Amino acid sequence: MKYRDMLKAGFTEAVQWRRHLHRHPELSYQETKTANFVAEKLRSWGLEVTVQIGGGGVTGLLKGALPGPTIALRADMDALPIQDAKSCDYASTVPGVMHACGHDAHTSALLLAAKVLSGNREHLEGSIKFMFQHAEEQTPGGAAAMIEDGVLDDVDAVYGVHLWTPLPAGHVYCTPGPMMAAADEFTITIKGKGGHGGLPHQTVDAVMVSSQLVVNLQTIVSRGLNPLKPAVVTVGSFHGGTTFNIIAETCTLKGTVRTFDESTRIEAKERLEFLVHHTCTSFGASSDVKYVLGYPPVVNDPNEASRFRRVADLLFGEAYVQEMEWLMAGEDFAYYLQKVPGCFMIVGAGDAENGITAPHHHPQFDIAETSILQAAELLTGMALDGLKTIGKA
Repeated sequence: MKYRDMLKAGFTEAVQWRRHLHRHPELSYQETKTANFVAEKLRSWGLEVTVQIGGGGVTGLLKGALPGPTIALRADMDALPIQDAKSCDYASTVPGVMHACGHDAHTSALLLAAKVLSGNREHLEGSIKFMFQHAEEQTPGGAAAMIEDGVLDDVDAVYGVHLWTPLPAGHVYCTPGPMMAAADEFTITIKGKGGHGGLPHQTVDAVMVSSQLVVNLQTIVSRGLNPLKPAVVTVGSFHGGTTFNIIAETCTLKGTVRTFDESTRIEAKERLEFLVHHTCTSFGASSDVKYVLGYPPVVNDPNEASRFRRVADLLFGEAYVQEMEWLMAGEDFAYYLQKVPGCFMIVGAGDAENGITAPHHHPQFDIAETSILQAAELLTGMALDGLKTIGKA
């Protein structure tokens, strides 16, 4: 396959791009240098480049020689506020910031696809829009802002990939319907009455009330929701008190709720608010709940998931193409899928033999760089197949 040969020939350069971006990460809403790097590459290949979409996104539009649909391919660009702990020549040079989720590789894979496809526009029936999105890691995220700015107005289908180190390099995954969870967050502030640690009867102990609440919140999943619909309620932060002999007046809990459908999502929110109010009231404490509905669930179009299976089987062989188990992680690619048909795909990026096993958002995070090539092959294959079939009888 001509395109695969060209992608393989460009793989070394794509690794260089990835390592450059890994050395110079930028946080959500600060991806100025990364966006400039991307835009410069796209312009050099003759694409129509638009910058600052939704505040920080970049697109490169490739118009084929013949009319047809418009396919969008998306990569995210932002890094995380984590100190890179790797010992390698491409470790982050920015203190406290690193690409700990693979977005540098996503960007490089999409750049590789853009370079190869832009050199073959005379064979394309339609257009391909290469979308480089800012701020995936921080709610409200860049996807919604780019959509509001019109990035999908002319798009017939959208595809994206995520490299995933818990899964082995060489394998690709997708599933029709829900695949990744809605990612909501909450902050609960409990106020009691502080006092002397030896005189508890004169106080309302915010730490004790909060501790009881943590236990009660676990009943949302175990007793409050349909057991056939997966959900997670996690309290990840618990802060209260100042020293050993003072009963705390206030305590703050922070956490996340993950669900796969809208009805369960709203039920979980309402149940949490109910439990907070009544648990606190029963002990004479007051409460304040800030509940943020974050990214919706990633729901793949069944027809586009079938396209993935067909394209991936041809590219990699059936033994390397598998259905993805549902992930409780969130992704703002969900917003694109609410607007146009498409699918989000997972590319394995782990390599246990070479010690690449750290999970995402970990200081030792790295990827098997061969996954960059596989991601580029998958994105290219999906785009070409879409151009051939979408809108045609």
